[in-house]
Amino acid sequence: MLAACGSVPLPPQQPVPTAAAPASAVPSASVAPLPPDDGVPLPPSLVQGKSRWQPVRWSDLPGFGGDALHEAWNAWIRSCERPAPQHARLCPEVRRLSIASPEEQREWMVRRLQPYRVEPLQGGTDGLLTGYYEPLLDASRQPTPAQQTPLYRPPADLATRRPWYTKQEIDTLPQARAALRGREIAYLADPLDALVLQIQGSGRLRVTEPDGRVTVLRVAYAGTNEQPYRSVGSWLLQQRAITDASWPGIKAWARANPQRVQEMLWANPRVVFFREEPLSELDSAFGPKGAQGVPLTPGRSIAVDRESIPYGTPVWLSTPGPLLSLNRLVFAQDTGSAIVGAVRADYFVGWGDAAGEIAGRLKQPLSLWVLWPR
Repeated sequence: MLAACGSVPLPPQQPVPTAAAPASAVPSASVAPLPPDDGVPLPPSLVQGKSRWQPVRWSDLPGFGGDALHEAWNAWIRSCERPAPQHARLCPEVRRLSIASPEEQREWMVRRLQPYRVEPLQGGTDGLLTGYYEPLLDASRQPTPAQQTPLYRPPADLATRRPWYTKQEIDTLPQARAALRGREIAYLADPLDALVLQIQGSGRLRVTEPDGRVTVLRVAYAGTNEQPYRSVGSWLLQQRAITDASWPGIKAWARANPQRVQEMLWANPRVVFFREEPLSELDSAFGPKGAQGVPLTPGRSIAVDRESIPYGTPVWLSTPGPLLSLNRLVFAQDTGSAIVGAVRADYFVGWGDAAGEIAGRLKQPLSLWVLWPR
């Protein structure tokens, strides 16, 4: 996963993601009473890489009694496909509890896990939540008058030429273009959509095949040209071309300034290469695989700094808004080059345009608690 960039106004309630509407908001049905844990002595604080973990009571977790835990359980079962050693011993119980009631799941968590508030080793406790998503784009297997922007498999000499050609060189040098000839997966209509796909690291394509059939597939990250990533939004801000560096703002500028789009794209020398993956009915209900090696679950997977929170860790996430108001169980299943720091998370919203609108504008305060085996 790479750094995310996409908002729809939502009421300040917890979203319940689905494949069709990855972040639609519905009110909680009720708030369950918490099982008592006040009689258990708190353990000492822990230092984990860049963060300090301060033990707390379960009653300190905002909204813990109101989360629909069963909606998170599939993500937990996914984490158990590649569990960290500390969590592996809990996985048989996690699987059995997949058919338990929310009250039974909540009681088990209180009994088996200890919450720790995540804090930086130095400085304040302010955190940052952003969002990312999986684009869903129309494509053609062959270039057409409307679809001319290719997505590439890695070139054969990628491992021997480091760094590989820049974005500008790929577009202009005959030797770079020759090295990529025959490596095209599909073609998109909008070069900005290709850039979004490269920033997100994966996506879904509705591909029109040469015989007219339409197939849906996933393109997944397969490497880069190892050139530095530079934000086109930051470049536009430095040019004083825009004041809104969200993806809607960037696309609006591009529509108004088509003669400068190529210049903007060349400001980022990095290019991501992809591999094509089939998308089964089961696969289509989940996102791409994150850095943990398991498929991401909309609304329940986050990317973290792995030096602060290990992969596979259940995490309580709380953010007050303004775009999304969330108090929920999530899982550290991914990472990203921009996700750095103790109290830092990228929230996997889902796929498609609605998810992209939310992900592109999500930037708000964050608190995290890791839930660690007792």
